Order: sequence, then C-alpha cells, then structure tokens
Amino acid sequence: MSTTIAIESPRRAGIAALLRQSAEYAQALYPPESNFLLSVEELEAPGVSFYAARDESGRALGIAALVSQADGTAELKRMFVDPDARGLGIARRLLSRAEADAAAAGIRRVVLETGPLHEAALAFYRECGYREIAQFGQYVGEEFSVCLAKDLAAGPRTI
Repeated sequence: MSTTIAIESPRRAGIAALLRQSAEYAQALYPPESNFLLSVEELEAPGVSFYAARDESGRALGIAALVSQADGTAELKRMFVDPDARGLGIARRLLSRAEADAAAAGIRRVVLETGPLHEAALAFYRECGYREIAQFGQYVGEEFSVCLAKDLAAGPRTI
C-alpha cells in the first residue's frame, strides 16, 4: 500500500474521525482531567504542524501534530493511527517526517506525553529512541502522565 505523509489542515476529510477515535481511546483509559488532547482550533494555531498519513485513495490513516515551543523544543501531540491501519509502519513514517521537519527547522529536541496504560505507544516511542524524562509543563504532578524526549541530530556544521 502506498502511503503519503503531508502537512495539512486538521479540518480535511477523514481527520475528524481519527481525532474522535483518538479521544475515545484516551477517555476509555484515563479520567477526563488526565486527557490533554488538542482541539481542532488548537491544531490550527501558529507554530503547529499537523500531519496526516493517507493511502492512495486519500483515506486518512494516521495523524500527528508537532507544536513548536519557544525554548527550541517541539511537543508531539495527537499521534494516532487508525486501528485498521496498524502494523503497516504508518506511525513510524509520521514520526520520522515530524522529526525531520523539526530538525530542519532547528528544533533540538522533541518531547511528548502519553499515559502508562498506552503500552504499545510507550514501546514504540522507546524503540524510536525516546527516553523517559521528568514531567514538564501541564503534566507535572499528573498521575497518568509519562513524559518522553528525544534529542534530534544537529544539522551540518560549518567550519
């Protein structure tokens, strides 16, 4: 199956269903106050790159967002792959594209938050080089928050 990854509007066809599935999954695992999902409006804000993976027919298979921070980091948000499309490498392709774009923009580190019950997500991020860090920002003190980070390779240096 041919899959494309592109930056697009979170209002494009098929995205609402993935955002809804993502929210339903998180809400089934954690209390409402422990869900930190960005809304469509927040995903459209300046400094946010919203990625979608689509198959050759244009069907949305996965999503991710990268939120640039003032300190030179970016936070990965709303990473989700349609359950019917799992196991096809879509999450890895979404993450790789977001990391490549971040590095090209001078971002030095990508951080993220997930929950301790998201075992597949935790295993995936660790496999992709993310390491657990202290809780940061709005996640400090959250019982159901696990924070991870990955330092991105520096771009070419000039001598």
